Amino acid sequence: MSGAAPGIDPWLLERLVCPATRTPLRYDEAAQELVSDAAGVAYPVRDGVPVLLIEAARTIG
Repeated sequence: MSGAAPGIDPWLLERLVCPATRTPLRYDEAAQELVSDAAGVAYPVRDGVPVLLIEAARTIG
């Protein structure tokens, strides 16, 4: 899978979903975030680990 985060298994990235909407996430390599277009939020990836907590997400515009 292209755009895979360093340290995150591409197989896992294909299976991760937004905890709020249960829709697929896309990886923004430049921002080191997993983006939920459906929810309008981005979840941080810290040291290669996705932080999929609703309270950790930032709103995107």
